[in-house]
Amino acid sequence: MHKLYVAANAKAFAKYGAKFLVRGPAESREGSGRARNVVIEFKDYDTAKACYDSPEYREAMKLRENASHADLVIAKGYDGPALNQRTVAMLELLA
Repeated sequence: MHKLYVAANAKAFAKYGAKFLVRGPAESREGSGRARNVVIEFKDYDTAKACYDSPEYREAMKLRENASHADLVIAKGYDGPALNQRTVAMLELLA
């Protein structure tokens, strides 16, 4: 099911210019870890929300909902010294 979800979400991510920054396992040092972590960058906060709310992503979500547990957060990027403002959506899935 995961491969079908990845193929389906690619349509929305391409349409909204998503860029994967992190994709895969991570080592948890504090708190609850997840088997899989994904961080996706968009050009701005509104684009990230539009992608999530799009018909393309809604179709992909149907494939994911019964196959995994997800926590999805859309957050404004850091706008401090020496960094560009970014917006990332963080999706954490349990295996």
